Amino acid sequence: MTEKDAFPVKGMDAVVFAVGNAKQAAHYYSTAFGMRRTAYSGPENGSRETASYVLESGGARFVFTSVIKPSSAHGRSLAEHVAEHGDGVVDLAIEVPDARAAYAYAVEHGATGLEEPYELKDQYGTVVLAAIATYGQTRHTLVDRSGYDGPYLPGYEAAGPLVTPPKNRFFQAVDHCVGNVELGRMNEWVDFYHRVMGFTNMKEFVGDDIATEYSALMSKVVADGTRKVKFPLNEPAAGKKKSQIDEYLEFYGGPGVQHIALATNDIVASVRAMREAGVEFLDTPDSYYDTLGDWAGETRVPVDTLRELRILADRDEDGYLLQIFTKPVQDRPTVFFEMIERHGSMGFGKGNFKALFEAIEREQERRGNL
Repeated sequence: MTEKDAFPVKGMDAVVFAVGNAKQAAHYYSTAFGMRRTAYSGPENGSRETASYVLESGGARFVFTSVIKPSSAHGRSLAEHVAEHGDGVVDLAIEVPDARAAYAYAVEHGATGLEEPYELKDQYGTVVLAAIATYGQTRHTLVDRSGYDGPYLPGYEAAGPLVTPPKNRFFQAVDHCVGNVELGRMNEWVDFYHRVMGFTNMKEFVGDDIATEYSALMSKVVADGTRKVKFPLNEPAAGKKKSQIDEYLEFYGGPGVQHIALATNDIVASVRAMREAGVEFLDTPDSYYDTLGDWAGETRVPVDTLRELRILADRDEDGYLLQIFTKPVQDRPTVFFEMIERHGSMGFGKGNFKALFEAIEREQERRGNL
């Protein structure tokens, strides 16, 4: 099927964060998320303006970049981004078999080109890169690394872990990346992914699916033909009080990446280890678990364990999933993470939306933002 796609993709290449202090962010994600540093770029190897740490866990790759001393338009832009938005995702990089063809197709179909295709070379080979704009100040870098076997990109050197890695990794892939956009813009961005990348709709959540007594939102999920790259898109909807999307848009200063879902093979072990390392997860009331077995059925994890760890479960026609959400991982109530363990289901936890949003609202109320 991939060879017939107008815009074939291989998967997520990297989630790139702009942060105030990349060294400290890299240490946090190494200890709390069990990731392993694999590459580095900074003053010690010729990058005078920025420092970047590349962390990996299985096929998931995060890059944390901070500005040391802005001396160019790029450095100043990055520094201004962090000042305006706080720590956040600036790039959802997608690996493609042909960056030149992907860029040409995207621009021809209405994408705003940010960087025309160019090559980076070193002793490990050649990488072809290009970039297009998406919602807010987020970009998609299109990466063709088929002719490259270095640690990340030319300009980066291999680097060992910052801390002793866990015996078993906490997650092995990026499952999906969720974007929040302004009221009335969701369908516009859904259409963007249809036109520009040939993505199709996977799911749609509107109305009572995705509302509580106080707040509501609407969401549609777009994905490539292989379902390796999945982008849910949310917009706020009318409610009695400020929704989680409204809160995000206010504190992030506009549209951006709300959360990143990480696929794990053992959510119980991962959540236990991450809690011990200081990761805070959203709480779920006991009453949720009293009737969980009635509609989610039997899962590989006993309900008592799900209750203990506050893990959610959901079932659809294809199987079930287990999931849990962290609280925001920085001072601003913006970016957070999801851990997800799938057993057949390709859904997004529709049955949990009410419980999840009520948990988020409790945190909003504590922050004085509901």
